[in-house]
Amino acid sequence: MLEIIKEPWPWYIAGPLIGLTVPALLIMGNKSFGISSSLRHICAACVPANVNFFKYDWKKEAWNLFFVLGIFFGGMIAANFMLNPTEITVNPNLKTELAGYGITDYSNLVPVQLMNFQSVFTLRGFIMMVVGGFLVGFGTRYAGGCTSGHAIMGLSNLQWPSLVATVCFMIGGFLMANLILPIILSL
Repeated sequence: MLEIIKEPWPWYIAGPLIGLTVPALLIMGNKSFGISSSLRHICAACVPANVNFFKYDWKKEAWNLFFVLGIFFGGMIAANFMLNPTEITVNPNLKTELAGYGITDYSNLVPVQLMNFQSVFTLRGFIMMVVGGFLVGFGTRYAGGCTSGHAIMGLSNLQWPSLVATVCFMIGGFLMANLILPIILSL
């Protein structure tokens, strides 16, 4: 049984399981699925500043904090006890392209040559981790939610803003992967 959990699940199993969170949350209390709002709840609970954005009853959304905490601990358990020892399967064409940028280690979900503490102090690492992290945070706030909130919850509720946000997320991802990332990796 543990071997089944360690292996990546196909899209036709994982996708519906993720999708079932939407009706489950709606049925259990008219809750919306999303992760990015939890940072706002944490700030509202911990920062006693006089900022209008954080002046609301965050305790009504405490369930979201427990949900995110469960994701965190689930990730920790999986990373420490359920790690699959085999190398991540990568398309051979992509391996060839990435080898040209010096990326050859596929022992982790993210190549070690890209994401490690020392690389933060290089131009490439700084752009990918610090600037990229800022852009993700800014984009999430600007779009009024993250990809999971818009693409999973918003689209299932037929919300027009979520459709626009999801299309923009996809276009941005395609542009990043095909035009901008090769420039950053060549630095």
